[in-house]
Amino acid sequence: MSDYKHPLKDAEFILNELVQFDQLCADAGIDDVNSELASVILTEAGKLGSGVLAPLNVVGDLNHPTLGENGVQQTEGFSEAYREYLEGGWATLTADEAYGGQNLPNVLGTAVNEVWQSANISFALCPLLSQGAIESISHHGSDSLKENFLTKLVSGEWTGTMNLTESDAGTDLAAVKTKAVPNGDHYLITGQKIFITWGDHQMTDNIVHLVLARLPGAPAGVKGISLFIVPKFLLDENGNPAERNDAYAVSLEHKLGIHGSPTCVMSFGDNGGAIGYLVGEENNGLAYMFTMMNHARQGVGLQGLAVSEAAYQHALQYAKDRIQGSNRDGSRYPIIRFPDVRRMLMQMKSGTEAMRALCLVAAAEADRGNQSRVDLLTPIVKGWVTEFAQELTSLGVQVHGGMGFIEETGAAQFYRDARILTIYEGTTGIQALDLVGRKTLVNGGESLGALLDEMSADITRFEALGGQFTLAAQQCRTSLDNGIAARQWLLDSKEDKSAAGSSSVNFMMLFGYLCGGWLMAKSAMQAQAQLDAGASDSEFLQSKLVTAQFFCEHMMTRTQSCLASVVAGSDSIMALDEEQF
Repeated sequence: MSDYKHPLKDAEFILNELVQFDQLCADAGIDDVNSELASVILTEAGKLGSGVLAPLNVVGDLNHPTLGENGVQQTEGFSEAYREYLEGGWATLTADEAYGGQNLPNVLGTAVNEVWQSANISFALCPLLSQGAIESISHHGSDSLKENFLTKLVSGEWTGTMNLTESDAGTDLAAVKTKAVPNGDHYLITGQKIFITWGDHQMTDNIVHLVLARLPGAPAGVKGISLFIVPKFLLDENGNPAERNDAYAVSLEHKLGIHGSPTCVMSFGDNGGAIGYLVGEENNGLAYMFTMMNHARQGVGLQGLAVSEAAYQHALQYAKDRIQGSNRDGSRYPIIRFPDVRRMLMQMKSGTEAMRALCLVAAAEADRGNQSRVDLLTPIVKGWVTEFAQELTSLGVQVHGGMGFIEETGAAQFYRDARILTIYEGTTGIQALDLVGRKTLVNGGESLGALLDEMSADITRFEALGGQFTLAAQQCRTSLDNGIAARQWLLDSKEDKSAAGSSSVNFMMLFGYLCGGWLMAKSAMQAQAQLDAGASDSEFLQSKLVTAQFFCEHMMTRTQSCLASVVAGSDSIMALDEEQF
């Protein structure tokens, strides 16, 4: 990302006006952290992102990691960038002080992570996976595991991975075949995992793999899966990397995008068994891994925002520079003056602002300990934001016209990099089923109903603004009604076994646009209040009013089509025999 001015300013606005960051810190007893410090941290993150990480983005796209005798060699320049990342203390930002962390709020870490993901998504995947590993070990590891591994993971001296997927056990983790056999004070792990992000590299002197495996005699299905720490190097009596463990990257995947991130096939136990250490209790591994996965799912949603922001900035600059239109006097002008180009740019600009608001508000709920709201918003953050990112990064290519289809312009990389986001850490369909099943039907729609009530109160205040927001407020109210109707239809259709699965993605997308519009409406109200009070930053605030108006008027209308698909039910979806497809 070449220009951090607007996204960082927008992040500060959301932290202050929607998240109430100072109050959040005060409630958490973090007296030395406030919005002023947050602004400084975001500014410094922008410097590392633009000066160090962003220039490596295309380098990683063109020069992929390689696998040799010594394992995976990362793209040239990544190791030096990682050292700068560590020297700045960025790895420790939100971690527990007991293990060397700075204990800053999760929502601030989320805002900072957007910078890394926008600048270089392939690079940023490495610390993202480490953060997830820290979460899982912190919540479920024994004291000795925490002592041996957490401090080095928190500092970034070691990195972490997540090893779930196998060749015939993707989403269906019940089919996991990797085995763990007790052997004294540890276990011997044998099996193979695929799609392991940053499974091997030379940037640190150890890698901590979290591996799902099955013990002898374990119950069938997901209830028989355990979680293990399998380090690349075993530790000596002083806790330092020593003997090489029997865990190796045996091949690298050739991918559509995120080329700078090595995606490994990992083999455990080819030479007798990889030594692993049980995390928590036997056969509870899936629950423990979900601690890591839920953190990663919000992180992947953030990636959708970040790559969309990068695509927007790229397209915006091109639209300002590309001279194509002609006036009657023969003078020419840039394509940003064309109404349809402005439509695409406004869709990208307002869409990224709505995404950012949702990602940061959801992250703040974790800081507040509002777990039911975190659980509800996580599949929307992961599912809706990453799906919307497909459209926005595609628009980035479209703004470039024919040049967007040419790799050298750079627009295509964002489009390619974004494509994985709806797939890994649980596909869009998995997120949607999670939202309708575990987060709505399981409690009779209570959590979703509470969110809808909160939206209704805010939309009532928005309606009172009138003026330029009259139509926007009407669309908010209509979209809210669509959300209420979709919830009720779902609750009334429990007898149809195919109803939830058939409607789930449209249900999720409806609530994505509704949440985005709701938060943009709240942003508009806060921006207007600041303008009425004589705030000095009128240019940014006026822009916020327009992007909120655009999103509500043009994007929230999609809730109507989503609702129509939801209530159409499962009849036509399930009607054909398999042979008729």
